[in-house]
Amino acid sequence: MAKITRISARQILDSRGNPTLEATVILDDGTQATAGVPSGASTGTFEAVELRDNVPSEYHGLGVSQAVSHVSSEIEAALLGHDPSDQEALDRALIALDGTENKARLGANAILGVSLAAARAAAMSQGLPLYQHIEKLFGKSRKKDVSYPVPMFNVLNGGKHSDSGLSAQEFKIIPSGIVGYPEQLRAGSEIFHTLKNLLIQENLSIGVGDEGGFAPHLESHKRALELLNQAITEAGYHPGKQVFIGLDVAANSFYDKDQDQYALKPENVSLSRESLINVYREWISLYNVVSIEDGLQEEDWSGWNTMREKLEKVPVAWSAPLMLIGDDLLVTNVTRLKKAIETGACNAVLIKPNQIGTLTETLDCIHLAQKEGMRTVISHRSGETVDDFIADLAVGTGAEFIKTGSLSRGERIAKYNRLLKIWQETH
Repeated sequence: MAKITRISARQILDSRGNPTLEATVILDDGTQATAGVPSGASTGTFEAVELRDNVPSEYHGLGVSQAVSHVSSEIEAALLGHDPSDQEALDRALIALDGTENKARLGANAILGVSLAAARAAAMSQGLPLYQHIEKLFGKSRKKDVSYPVPMFNVLNGGKHSDSGLSAQEFKIIPSGIVGYPEQLRAGSEIFHTLKNLLIQENLSIGVGDEGGFAPHLESHKRALELLNQAITEAGYHPGKQVFIGLDVAANSFYDKDQDQYALKPENVSLSRESLINVYREWISLYNVVSIEDGLQEEDWSGWNTMREKLEKVPVAWSAPLMLIGDDLLVTNVTRLKKAIETGACNAVLIKPNQIGTLTETLDCIHLAQKEGMRTVISHRSGETVDDFIADLAVGTGAEFIKTGSLSRGERIAKYNRLLKIWQETH
């Protein structure tokens, strides 16, 4: 196998116009591969550290020149001559080189960029599509009964991803009742544009948020859910049979720790966790909601267990149980996932490689989740690049779902188009 001869990085801009890192790995057979690192706005406390320069006079402190420097100095020196196809050895070397629990010294952005670029270089050198290389890395435990990841399209943006005033962060349409990824993509596009027309008819904004979804100022979360179901129907699909609703509530972002209350806007109500769970129960019953992500704040383990016990009893529109997805709760971390399994906190896992910092640790988290019968959702970040790595990751690991934003903005569409290309190659 070819060996690594050069590793470099540069500072680029993400989809919000903020700096991020792009790494390049070059092999002795001439192969050259790059990987861009995304950045989140709604981040969990326990995520690996994204190293920023904190120099106010440059990019308002958000520069990543330190992380770039770490790649071209320490990281390159440590990995020269390594076989990029031995992903685990490469990633363990990066973890050891950093020497901290949360990758705070070198930066998870520096480490992840190199980890992903090395995987892409290894695939290219072997003449393999990236998803096939990832499937080899993932091993025999890959789910064979998962035909293709179902997209979750975030068509209404709230929370920290827009100025819509809605507390809940993502309102997603899930076309899991439609057969075939190309038809699911078509349904998503048609519903997105139907929703646009509905907003125009009501003289509401059709500007989009960070993830490409519309960000109108609505009077309530219920109105948002009504509009989604109306758009599904008017686009010619059946809500609750062909297309369902998923929510990323991101409850951390509107939790008041001092009051132990959730401040839900625009309704302007403060809710206990029990009251918020009852709100979810109503949304599930009335609006074809089948998935709730981060329904409570990230440190309320007993509350998550209570939420699961209460909400799994509520009938949902599709045949599977309600998906209760841990994101900020789990941060793609095996240790936190083990705790969630022990406590029964959730039944599905959101997977974001930049939360943990290496491809190997990402695959380890997916392995454990699938072993325990938990569904996996591969996810983008709100600050993205045009890198489409996560599309191959979703296919290569047999993930049930993928979310990478709405049906607009190039950094979102890049992933959906990559999935379309893989579909055409494999079907």
